[in-house]
Formats: sequence, structure tokens, C-alpha cells
Amino acid sequence: MSDLIETDVLVIGCGIGGGVTALRLAQQGIHVTLITRSHDPQDSSTAWAQGGIIYRGHDDSPQLLAEDIERAGAGFSNPKAVRILAEEGPALVREILIEQLNVPFDHQGDGVALALEGGHRLPRIAHAADATGAAIERALLAALRREPNVALLTGHTAIDLITPSHHAINRLAIYEPQSCVGAYVLDRDAGRVKRVLAKRTVLATGGLGQIYLYTTNPSGARGDGLAMAYRAGARVINAEFVQFHPTVFAKPGAPRFLITEAVRGDGARLVHADGEPFMQKYDPQWKDLAPRDVVSRSIYFEMLARGAPHVYLNLRDYIKPERIREHFPNIYRQCLEYGVDMAQDLVPVAPAAHYFCGGVWADEHGRTTIERLYAVGEVSCTGLHGANRLASTSLLEGLVWGVRAARHIAAHIATDRLHDPSDIPEWYENGAELPDPALIAQDMGVIRGLMWNYVGLVRTKPRLDRALSELRHLETEIERFYRKSKVTDELIGLRNAVRSAVIVAQAAWSNKRSIGVHYRES
Repeated sequence: MSDLIETDVLVIGCGIGGGVTALRLAQQGIHVTLITRSHDPQDSSTAWAQGGIIYRGHDDSPQLLAEDIERAGAGFSNPKAVRILAEEGPALVREILIEQLNVPFDHQGDGVALALEGGHRLPRIAHAADATGAAIERALLAALRREPNVALLTGHTAIDLITPSHHAINRLAIYEPQSCVGAYVLDRDAGRVKRVLAKRTVLATGGLGQIYLYTTNPSGARGDGLAMAYRAGARVINAEFVQFHPTVFAKPGAPRFLITEAVRGDGARLVHADGEPFMQKYDPQWKDLAPRDVVSRSIYFEMLARGAPHVYLNLRDYIKPERIREHFPNIYRQCLEYGVDMAQDLVPVAPAAHYFCGGVWADEHGRTTIERLYAVGEVSCTGLHGANRLASTSLLEGLVWGVRAARHIAAHIATDRLHDPSDIPEWYENGAELPDPALIAQDMGVIRGLMWNYVGLVRTKPRLDRALSELRHLETEIERFYRKSKVTDELIGLRNAVRSAVIVAQAAWSNKRSIGVHYRES
């Protein structure tokens, strides 16, 4: 028998977007149930973010920041979203992260130290060494744990959004406007599925990097929120725009991990094994600090031309050893663990899937096309990033839209009522047998290989045709597998991953024009 939870607001995901939404609501006396699939709430995309968050540079302005965002976004950014972030973002960094949460950003003199990153015309990035996201997440979780109005449930995986038009016992609900009244959620430890009914629901599930063979994303970034919203009938846009980070550690036999863009902001150059730089061939003005799509494709073409598995980052000839160890301590330690001393050696790097610029359509308040359902952070698409994300805008977008979603919910929730629980059936378990983990692992491997080879950095019509054909067939098989198995976190993730892969591949196939991170040769 499934449990029932009733709450004012259900927030799915506890990175910066979901966490800030929950915190702001709780501070206004609104009860929030905050769930995360991980047993460690720190395990979020926010916590994995090495790079910083946009603050305000010297002689900076909203107009200058807006111009940089729009240039990086290939002129495809939503002007309204850009204006909101540029005007409201830096002040919220000060109010919430610095003054309220006391995030330990690096300081220089009496103020926050500001770094330069690719695509920015001036230094405006606040960092906490090379683990900014982790510092923000720690401070945010500490504040959430102090809030009596927040119930934080770890080890809980959302299965599907509850929409009366799909789930209500009263079938006449199908004639009502599409709305969300909560979610079915798997309590992984108890092995039970709970109905969580809420007046308002917020998706903050992060991205989908794990549908690719190589990614900077944590294990939970499987496209869960995107797939759930799509199945519920929400509008999804810009799904072809998957940003690849140019510099991920790529030593054979070692795990892939991010080498932050701030390294190049500090002066490091991309080079071949002989130390020869090459970015000036592709972008004479910005060189190594060109937008990420340009840098990633440039590396791809250089690797292809030379038959090399990676290129290199040269810090040793451009940054003093003591600065490397002081400003990039975590990356320095990680590289050293695998036999690479950043202060003395060239660092092998290659691109990897990093950030999803598309997602569930969301307006200036985070509202989706489904009533009472909001989306914030990477799962959403406000249009801010356009066709390519400017460095360090993602954490700021989560902060700004977390505040905005909370404000809109707080202003309207007083007249809301919870849906009648007797109208929403308990979860029906499809099968009694646990799914074979070997089958799940095999299917995930197939998805990742298809997406990496056919829907990756450089796309062609034949590759996309093949991807869609194979992914659709695989989705049919996975759906059959899902419908006869006992539900588990891994099976939920597999089902969501293949649906997200089809969404991305279909969008890439439909858009015949290269723009930003969506690059087509045919």
C-alpha cells in the first residue's frame, strides 16, 4: 500500500533552483516537501559546478552583461529572460548568497574577487576556489535544514507527475485544463511508492548529461524532469541545444572530470602535444576564451585532423605554480591523483556533454504550460541561454528563477486547495520481479553510445536518422520492460533517459540550420 503525503508545495530537486525556491517559500510560512533521489542531498548538479556565478564587475552594467549573454547565445536568447537576469541577478547574489547564506567566495582586498571567463568582456565571476557550486550547496542545505517548514526527503525518486487528466478516477477531469497536483514518488529505502499531493509543484531536477557517453554531470542527470513533464503534456523547447564543455580531463584509464573554464580565464592555452596553440585559427579575437561551442568544435576538428584522442591544456607556461595550487586546489589534487601535475605537465582534455540549454518551457515566473507546475534551473528553458550558454549563467539563472517562482507561488497559493486524495489512485505495481540490472546497464550504454556518436558535437542527417530509428525502437522495448517490472530508481532513470534522448534527437533532426551548439554538416 502506498503512503500519502499532503503538502503546500512539492519541490523535486534540491540544487540551487529548487533549494532557493523551497527556502524562500518556507521563510513565508509555506510548507514545502523537498525531495531528492540521492541519499546525499549534496549530490546535485549545483554541487558539481566548479566554475563561478556571475556577480557585478567593475564598470559593469546590466546592459553589458545582457550583450555578452546574447552574443554567446548566438542571438537566439529570449530578450525578456536576459533582461531579468541581468537586472536582478547580481543583487540577489549579494542578498541571498553573500549576506544571508554567507557563501565563502574568494575575496580580494575588501571585496569579492572577480574572475574572467570565456565570452565575458570583463571579470565579473565570483568563485569559491574551484568548487563554487559545492560551497553554495552546503550553505543552502544548512539553511534548509534549519527551516521547520521544509521536509527534506532523501532517497526519493519522482516517477511521474500526477495530472488529473491522466490519473483521476473521475474521468471527466480530462475536459478540464491541464494541471499538476503532485507526483508519484518512490521511497527507495522502503521500496514503496508514495502519492505526494501538493497545491503547487516545482521541477528542479537538473539536466540530462548522462544520456551521453562522456559528461561532466552527476549520475542523476538522466533527464528525469524533462521526461516527466513531457509525458504530462508540458511544452518542451530548444532541445537540440546541448552544450559540450571543451575541457574535461581525458587521460586514458582515468575518470573524466571537469577542468573549469576559469583555468583559461587565468591564462592557460589549448595546445597540441608539442605545445603549439591552435585556438587563434578558429577565433582570432577571443582565442581560448571563445564561446564554448566554438572551443569544443575546434578541439573536435583538431583531434579529427591529427587522429588524436585529446588535446592539452598548458598551464605551466602561462600561470605561476603557486597560483595554480592556490586557485585550483581541487582540480590540481584530482589531476595529481592520476599522474598529471598541472604546474609541470600538459593536461590532456577533450569535450564532454555539460549543459542542456533547452528544456521545459517556463515563463518569467517559472510557470510551465501545465497549471500549477513550475520549472526552475537546468530542467527549464526560459530562453536565457538561447543556442549556447554563457559561462557561469546557470547558477545565477537557478537563483533568480528560484526567487521568482517562490514569489509567484506565495502570491497565489492562499486560494489553492489540495486535490481530493480519494480521486487519485494509489500506485499500481506493474510486476513483482525486480528488473535485471545487467539489462538496464546494457540499455543505458546503448543510449549513451548512440547519443555520443550520432547526436553529439557535429551532426549530420544520416547520423540523426540512424539515432532516431534506433532510439525509438529501444524506447518501445524499454517501455515494455518497464511495464512488467517492479519499479526501481535505475529503471525509472532508464525510461526517462531514452525519452529524453528521443526528444533531443528529434529536435536536432528537425532543426536543419546550424546555430550555437547545434552544428550540422548536413
